[in-house]
Amino acid sequence: MTAITLATACAVIFGTADFFGGLATRRSKVLAVVVLSQLGGMLLVVTLLPILPGHASTAALLWGTASGVAGAFGIVLFYRGLATGMMSVVAPTTATTAMAVPVVFGLLTGDRPSPLALGGVALGLFAVLLVSREPGGGASRPRLGPVVAALVSGAGFGGFFVLLKLAPADSGAWPLLGARLASITLVALLALATRRGLRPAPGSLRVTVVAGVLDMAANVLYLFAAQRGMLTLVAVLVSLYPASTLLLARYVLGERLSPVQITGVGFALGAIALIAAA
Repeated sequence: MTAITLATACAVIFGTADFFGGLATRRSKVLAVVVLSQLGGMLLVVTLLPILPGHASTAALLWGTASGVAGAFGIVLFYRGLATGMMSVVAPTTATTAMAVPVVFGLLTGDRPSPLALGGVALGLFAVLLVSREPGGGASRPRLGPVVAALVSGAGFGGFFVLLKLAPADSGAWPLLGARLASITLVALLALATRRGLRPAPGSLRVTVVAGVLDMAANVLYLFAAQRGMLTLVAVLVSLYPASTLLLARYVLGERLSPVQITGVGFALGAIALIAAA
């Protein structure tokens, strides 16, 4: 139950972080948003390390570094998709792919959820597919670029989840330090190679930092959930984060949700209930 609670809270915070990240990329350059948000997240994890339980080790930092590389590619493409496409399409598409990678990995490496929990997994996948539907029943075709970016970024996020799970169970939040160092370095080098500035646009710094802090808070919750529960179940619950992104996009930005998407949000709640009851 602890893992279920942590993963559910993680999904809510991840979705909120993505909403703020999308707002930031509409005001500033993508690489600037990524680096500055990641710096904000690293400050949070450095502050939490002396407080949270866990032991530093080479293995923890190495697995964290590997996950940071995967996550860096994922977040750059994800923020690009959010900046150029509809949040209510890009976020759920990314989540579908991000869910598939760790679920398949977990099942192949020995996760054996109960039949009730497997029902929750199936319902969760269906929920993500429903909220991925474009408002208006798909009457207008979504732009290909943001959709491709969402799919590839989802694969990166899925790899991030798997690699963090492989870190030693007693490592606490230390893998996240390695992940942040790797992702910040990689994105900064990318900005240098492409000669893109990292100075935030006026009025974007605050929302960028908020996105980074929330993202790291969600990462901490995910890591502790993955250390305490089956990856197959934890990944599904975390991947329901588009529900909060959708609701924020609806009530803050006025993006229209279709009845199918609203049904998907309801199914997401049902999936959480099934997995929690297993």
